[in-house]
Amino acid sequence: MILYHGSNMVFETIDLSKCLPYKDFGKGFYLTSIRKDALGRAKDKCRKEGGGVPTVLSFQWDENVTGLNIKRFEKMDEEWTNFIVSNRSRQRKLKHSYDIVIGPVADDGVVLSIQLFEAQVINMQALIERLNYVRPTIQYCFLKQKAVDTLKRI
Repeated sequence: MILYHGSNMVFETIDLSKCLPYKDFGKGFYLTSIRKDALGRAKDKCRKEGGGVPTVLSFQWDENVTGLNIKRFEKMDEEWTNFIVSNRSRQRKLKHSYDIVIGPVADDGVVLSIQLFEAQVINMQALIERLNYVRPTIQYCFLKQKAVDTLKRI
């Protein structure tokens, strides 16, 4: 399978220490199977960081890889929502042993939605509904070096 990563620059080595914390599935290297989505993320990164060139990097990945602890979320449900809330929260310290997490992308308003949930302004069902992305997109998060090592740049 081909996966894409949107960036504001070309790079040769994936350095997990440069990945940002408090993302949907934790601090990791994120990819998508939809090139157009990766390009959108690249443009967003250029805008947010005030520079660079929108760049889409392509990788080959064998989704039948063995020896890795892979968590797959098939749908946007309470388990998926709790996982995202825990990863995005600066107060909760989610500990898990996954090497790769695969599942739906949360909506762009996720931070506000999580704040409303944590302030008990909305309940879990309302949070799930708010986090549903208009066009469901699957993201692939490579969290550990042994997982990153299974990606082949193309």
